[in-house]
Amino acid sequence: MPINLRSDTQTMPTEEMLEAMRHAPLGDDVFGEDPTVNRLELLSAQKLGKEAAMFVSSGTMGNLCALMSHTKPGEEVILEADAHIYYYEVGGFARIAGLSPRLVPGINGIMSIENIKAALRSKNIHYPPTGLLCIENSHNRGGGSVYSLHQMNEICQLAHGLNLKVHVDGARIFNASVALDVDVKELVKEADSIMFCLSKGLSTPVGSVLVGDVSFINRARKARKMLGGGMRQAGVIAAAGVVALEKMIDRLKEDHQNAHYIGKELSETAGLDVNLESVQTNMVYCNIGQLKVSLENFVQELNKEGIQVLPVEPDKIRIVTSRHISKEDAIETVKVIKKVAANYL
Repeated sequence: MPINLRSDTQTMPTEEMLEAMRHAPLGDDVFGEDPTVNRLELLSAQKLGKEAAMFVSSGTMGNLCALMSHTKPGEEVILEADAHIYYYEVGGFARIAGLSPRLVPGINGIMSIENIKAALRSKNIHYPPTGLLCIENSHNRGGGSVYSLHQMNEICQLAHGLNLKVHVDGARIFNASVALDVDVKELVKEADSIMFCLSKGLSTPVGSVLVGDVSFINRARKARKMLGGGMRQAGVIAAAGVVALEKMIDRLKEDHQNAHYIGKELSETAGLDVNLESVQTNMVYCNIGQLKVSLENFVQELNKEGIQVLPVEPDKIRIVTSRHISKEDAIETVKVIKKVAANYL
């Protein structure tokens, strides 16, 4: 079997998850009558210290529901320049929510308070009104980097002082929490809404959750229905999410350790460049631009050797660890990448 490091979305459900799915009590979730979905939503809200939660099929849907519920068409949303919402969600914020982006440069995906202040619009008839500020924690294209508790609080306090809401794209918020050794409830305390994924490092087959106050979640349910996200006996998949929240968070530390090992070893390899400052969770972005080989061919060579990574244009590979990647797999990954890289120096 190849060692699959393309994404933590490749994770398979545990046996306990499959059993929970098989035996889950079900109902019609659009009517609010699926007991397993209700249990997952209650657990999610409690876990993140918010009033209510809503189960959605994907992180993209959760983020879009949040943007639609916090803003009005024609407004502007503040995003880090490499944010997943801006980069990888098919422009839904523009086409469906009717928003324009105000992009803020970050360092490894992390926006400074100074750069956010610089991006704020003055009152001018030519400018769209700012409707929302978004934080991505951990940050995908930033290499899995995290906002600290201080940074989270500082940004939220700035936004709230301007009567702006803050939405956290927390697809991997539990990775951030584990990396910081800060309770997730404390990490998102000042945020108005958070979306987190169950189907990445937490290993469920599908699903994400959006949390916030009751009035926000009520609006989000309307948005979810409009987007075709009203699922019926959704408890059959929500059951895996309950197991994930109860059993799968603490072990994320193992993924981080394996990623740190891979990142450090590759950073010391001729022809490869890894920014170790960004290797804070379960991701490693490795630049191969110094090698005499195309990105496509390099990835193909790794595939032949049983190592699957994700090419990121123009000259990087992304390596993501998960519960399926053991320390032995990490060691083998380093060995193979070093071997292939040596052929193209």
